[in-house]
Parts: sequence; C-alpha cells; structure tokens
Amino acid sequence: METESEPYVRLATLRQLHQVMADMNTARSLADTLQTVSDGVVNGLGYELACVNLVGPDGDLVVAAFSGDSSAEALITGRIGSRASWDRRLSMGEAWGDLRFIPHTEGWVLDEDDVPQWHTAGPQPRFEDEWHPSDRLFAPMYAAGGSHGELLGVISVDRPRNGRRPGAWGREALQMYAFQAAIAITNARLRANMQRALVRLEREQQALRASEESFRQAFEYAPSGMAIAEMGGDQQGRILRTNDALCRLLSRPASAMRRYSFSDLVHPEDIGTLLRTSAEGGRAELRLGRRDGTYVWVSLRNSVVADAADGPRFLLTHVEDIEERKRRELHLAHRASHDSLTGLPNSAELRSRLSARLCRRPQLPEPSAVDSLDAAYGDRRSGSYDPHGHGFDFAGAAAAAAGQSGGPGRSGIYDDFGFDHHVHIVAPEGEGDDDGTKGLAVLFCDLDGFKSINDRFGHHTGDAVLIEVARRLTSGVRDGDTVARLGGDEFVVLADGLGRADAQDLAVRLRNAIIPPIRVDGRAVRVGASFGIGWAHCGMTADEVLKSADQRMYIEKRSRAKQHRRAG
Repeated sequence: METESEPYVRLATLRQLHQVMADMNTARSLADTLQTVSDGVVNGLGYELACVNLVGPDGDLVVAAFSGDSSAEALITGRIGSRASWDRRLSMGEAWGDLRFIPHTEGWVLDEDDVPQWHTAGPQPRFEDEWHPSDRLFAPMYAAGGSHGELLGVISVDRPRNGRRPGAWGREALQMYAFQAAIAITNARLRANMQRALVRLEREQQALRASEESFRQAFEYAPSGMAIAEMGGDQQGRILRTNDALCRLLSRPASAMRRYSFSDLVHPEDIGTLLRTSAEGGRAELRLGRRDGTYVWVSLRNSVVADAADGPRFLLTHVEDIEERKRRELHLAHRASHDSLTGLPNSAELRSRLSARLCRRPQLPEPSAVDSLDAAYGDRRSGSYDPHGHGFDFAGAAAAAAGQSGGPGRSGIYDDFGFDHHVHIVAPEGEGDDDGTKGLAVLFCDLDGFKSINDRFGHHTGDAVLIEVARRLTSGVRDGDTVARLGGDEFVVLADGLGRADAQDLAVRLRNAIIPPIRVDGRAVRVGASFGIGWAHCGMTADEVLKSADQRMYIEKRSRAKQHRRAG
C-alpha cells in the first residue's frame, strides 16, 4: 500500500532521471555514453550496482560499462558473454513488460554459463518482496521498434537500495530508462560513425590535395612538355593547359597555347598520325609547329584520363623533343641511301626508286591480242567460260583493253590482279621519229677520260671532278628527276614523261654541261661523257632496265671517235 509521501519520492526520482538522461545525451563519445547509462542507473534509479552489456559486431555481448563497485568493475569489464547464453536468460523468468526478472529460485541454472556476473553475499530474505542476493533483473535495449527491433544491449541491475524488488512504478522507470538509453547509444554510434567518416573524408581530401599538388608539380616542372586537352563535345582536342617546357619547345606563351589544339600545330603531313593517336591513345612521332613557322620532331604519348561514372574526361599528353634523334636517324638513312662523296642517291636507292615505278606485268596487249584470247577461251562477251577456274572476266578485260565503256583504258585488263590503281610504264615505240609516246627515260652516263685524271693528278682531284659532275648533272635536270651515282665514274638519270626526242635533247644538254673545264687546286681539267638511253616499262626489272641503258651507252661510246671522247 502506497504511503502519503510516495508522490514526493516519485517527483524527486523524476528529477534525478531528467538529469541522468540529459547527461546521456550530452556525452561526447560512445564510451562516455555507455558509462553515463550505467552511472544513471545507480544515481537515478536507486540501484547499488549496474552493468551495461553491449552487443558486439559478432553478436556476443561485452561488458562495456559498470557502476557501483570498483572491484567488480575491474573484474568483469571487457569480458564477453555469448549471445546464446544471453538469449536463454532473456527467454526465462518473469516478464515485467520488456524487463526480465529471474528469481533466485530459478537462477541457479545460470551459474555455469559464460555470462560475466558478480555474486554478492547477503542474508536470506525475510519478506516476500525482499531482494535476494541471487535475484537477477535485466533491461534489454532495442533499436527503433521496441522489443521487435534489433537488440543493442542489456542493462543488468542488482541490490535495490530499499532492499525490495521494484514495484510497478520502479519497473516502468527502469524500462523507460532502458528505452532512452537505447536512443542515446544509437545516437552516440551515429555520431561516432559520422566522426570516423569525417576523419576519413578529411584524410582522403588531404591525400587528394597532396596528390593534386604532386601532379601539379610533376606537370609544371617536368623537363619535357606536358599538355591537357579537352575530350568530347565541340571543344574536342582544345588545349586546356600546358607546362613551361612545352611552351619553350614551341616558343609560344601559355595564353596563346590555349587558343589551339594539337591539330592546329601539327605538320599537315602528320595530321593522320595525330588523329589516330588521339583516338586510340598510345604514342606517335610527328612534327609540331613553332611560333617562327619551323617544325620540331616530337614524340607524343597520350593517356585518356577517365571517370568511372562520366567516362573519358580529358587527354593527358606528354611531348618529348626528339629533334636530335630524328636528325641522326635521317642522317643515317640518308647515308644508307646516298653516295657519301657526291650526296647523290646511290645504287640501292636508284634501284628502289626505279622498282617502285614498275610492276611485274608486261606492257598491255593491243586489242588485237585480246581478240586472240577469244579463240583460246571462247566467247569473252558472256564471261562464263573459265577453263582454269581463275574467275577472270575476259569480257571486262577486253572491253577495258579496247578503251570501251566500263574500263579505264589499256590498264583495265589487270584490274582483277590488284593493279587497278597502278599506271603502267610504257616506252616509246621504234627507234626513229618520235611517235608522241611519253615514257620513263633512263640515261646511263659514263665519264670519258676520268681514269687518266686519277692517274695523273691523284684521287683528290678525281673526287673533286666527280663532285662537280654531280652538281652539273643535278643542275641540268628538272625537279622530280633523279640523278644517282652507281659507283666510280658512272651516273644514271631517271627522267619521266619524255619522248625519244626529249631524251636525246636531255642527253646532249647534260654532255655539254659536263665538258667545260673543271678547276681543282688552280688546275683546269676536262672530262667527257657518253650517254646511253634506255626505257623502262612494266614487266622489266630494275636491273634489266639499267643493263639496257648500259649497253646503249657502250654502243654510243664505241661509235664516237676516240679524240672526241677523251678529255683531261
């Protein structure tokens, strides 16, 4: 039966509860919150001992806070009880709302489980509602949703100060306190997670700033050129940023570089290489224009910098100056293909240029020759007869050879053999008057009297004569013609688009250019020249063409009187 002073006691208790709940919600960390919850049971609810058991990540419960007895606190704080043992405790005994009370008459079965506990000695109870030292009272704490929510932990209490088991009001107060404690613990965890997230975010931002600073320094102070270019959209390829090394390499200020893309700066012959490199990433060697209009050889290495969500964002380009290396490579290539004395193309380069103009197919047959194919292979107009299974359309070939509709002229007969874009080399017919045909003339030149100059004056004078002859031959031909030195005192001129009369005139002009005296070390010497004119046409090899011209040169040399050939 309640006494008259009980309402006053409740009001005092409510004041205490208000204070401890305020303390719970103002704790600065999860550990402080747990200790405040434990202390609040002792200070606000009138129990001598209180323990907070918190559910860990593995589901077991650890003693996270203890109040009321320093010896007990040192003994059991941090110890773990299995979830199975706790589930058994919470499923037995008397249900006081969400609370669980296990009287001493039933609790003996729990003495051997693994839940950490503190046993106190005391006399046996004398009254029915008196607290026994082996009585156990637990207040589960659940996440949002009450007893149907996730278990956060359990508050266990012992030894009420009044010595009696709590009545209805005391039970409700403990249950309400456990509910508020669960909210405080949840909020403390959220704050802890947020603080950890903020610390992690700050560290990531610091790492990002450090990475950006490292990239900026690596970009700005790189010894070779660096650029960042736009990818996608209307500004594709526009340069966004360059470093000092690239600006110095191209002699352009950074502000001016931002007005260009690499396609504006690249040599016109290298634009295809640039586009392939930009599209595929990777590297390429090409020429970029300087401010003064000259070009420098560079090696471009592109990297597409992409975002996992947005896709490609920009192109990072590394530009390395390879002008010196290219100059050496070109020099070596020139030395491999040119005569070291005169600087003219050598024998290998001559044969390469000549072979590039020739195919293995002979000159095309005249229409009358195509007619003979009918006799051997039947009706060419149907195009259906193919005794060897080659699939060759003689009808189309004949029409092309005859210059009819559907063929590009005489070369059309070889379209099916892969020469549809090849212009066949033909030679003027006959040895007499010019028939109007233009061909590739091969002029084989052998110097007359050169051996006597070498013998009389030495190789130094002979080398000077060869250098001057090379100069005079080069000056006497058109741009695009080739003057090459085969070796010794033999030279060859390739001149395309000449008729027979044109070739003869060219040979006379070159011979006349060679005859004038050549001064070496104050001495004037003379050489003559014999020319043989050969004609290149498809079906011949380069060696066959040169041999033909060589033979004609010897015929021409023998036909002239010795006194007209010798010089010195």
